[in-house]
Amino acid sequence: QLQASGGGLVQAGGSLRLSCAASGRTDDAYSMGWFRQAAGKEREFVAAMTRTGLTMTADSVKGRFTISRDYAKKMMTLQMNSLNPEDTGVYYCASSKGWSRRSTSYNYWGQGTLVTVSS
Repeated sequence: QLQASGGGLVQAGGSLRLSCAASGRTDDAYSMGWFRQAAGKEREFVAAMTRTGLTMTADSVKGRFTISRDYAKKMMTLQMNSLNPEDTGVYYCASSKGWSRRSTSYNYWGQGTLVTVSS
């Protein structure tokens, strides 16, 4: 199971830190990632990280968002800085046996946490 938390309301330019707790069959996934979905739009890739520390980040958030994992605590985090209204959406954490930006490659999903950035 995956449990995402940390969403909320923040002003443009502010920061938020999302967390994803992994348990059961998800805590040893090869990679874990974050996706987001704005109202009326398709779910899009944000960032992902492998067990070996390899990362990839969407161009739209590069330099502002940082993904990290704490294996001892079975946690994944997404530090989001310099937020803007376009970052608003429901953020989902997910795990995968592979390494991909495609949501279809992720087989376990958390419930999502809402991030709202006001202008």
